[in-house]
Amino acid sequence: MSLNHNHLKHFLTEDAFIISNHARVRMFQRNISTEDIIEVILQGQIIEDYSDDEPCPSALFFANSGGRACHVVAAECEDHVRIITVYIPENDKWIDYIVRREQNET
Repeated sequence: MSLNHNHLKHFLTEDAFIISNHARVRMFQRNISTEDIIEVILQGQIIEDYSDDEPCPSALFFANSGGRACHVVAAECEDHVRIITVYIPENDKWIDYIVRREQNET
C-alpha cells in the first residue's frame, strides 16, 4: 500500500501523530522542533517512498524549515502518523537535498 500524503496532512492537522523516541533524540541533537516537522510534511515533497515498510508504509519528506533543509521520515498508520526520524541532509550525501549521491560520487 502506498502512502497517502493527504491522509498524513489530515492526521497532522488533527494532532494525530506520534514522535518516536528515536526521532525525539534526533530532534534534540539537531535542534529541530515539532513545528519544523509538521511544516516539512505539510509543505514539503515526498522524495523517497517506502510503501513496503511494516507495519505502516512510510516516506522521506524534504522541505526547508527555519531557513535550512530538513528531512523527515514519517509513516502513515491506520489512525495516525508516526514520525520515525528527522535530520539535516548533508551536501556530500544529497544532490539539492532531493537525490541521493552515488556512494563513490564526490
